[in-house]
Amino acid sequence: MTPLNIPTYGIVSLGGVTVGLSLFAWDFSRWFASHKKRLSLKALKKLAPFIACVAYGSLLVLSAGGIIGGLADWSLWGTNQAGNIVLVYGLGSTTPNVTRSQHLALSPGGHAVIIVATVVVVAVAGIRGFRWDFVRGVLSGISLGLASSIAGAVGFAVAPSVSWLGDYVAGLL
Repeated sequence: MTPLNIPTYGIVSLGGVTVGLSLFAWDFSRWFASHKKRLSLKALKKLAPFIACVAYGSLLVLSAGGIIGGLADWSLWGTNQAGNIVLVYGLGSTTPNVTRSQHLALSPGGHAVIIVATVVVVAVAGIRGFRWDFVRGVLSGISLGLASSIAGAVGFAVAPSVSWLGDYVAGLL
């Protein structure tokens, strides 16, 4: 079967990274301010779903294409545009391209993991109802997944592990 070839954007600007970091900072700072014992298991348990959504978003933007990859790409374009507008018209700054020079590619097993993760996210959202913290986390991961700096570390750290796990479980190794 031939893959659905929807072209991808695959470029993140300083504006997109700014939006991604702002979304991350919103939820992280609210979590930080509401927990005095931040390293306790109870406090970390509250932060875990948001971090999982950030990792999921960074994996989505690394997808090769298709419908899910296209939606992630469209979201990346939107965060780039929103951040560029704020930086250029709000502060008079420029918004250079900050995409990493080498593109991370997921293996077929990694793409299978994304499908399973999408099912899990939809199932959890169906039980708990619509949650803005999930949306902010996923958009933050999408915006930061291709960045070349420390902001893109999530995508760089998660992608090889997910590809290996998916290949191992599917028997592709």
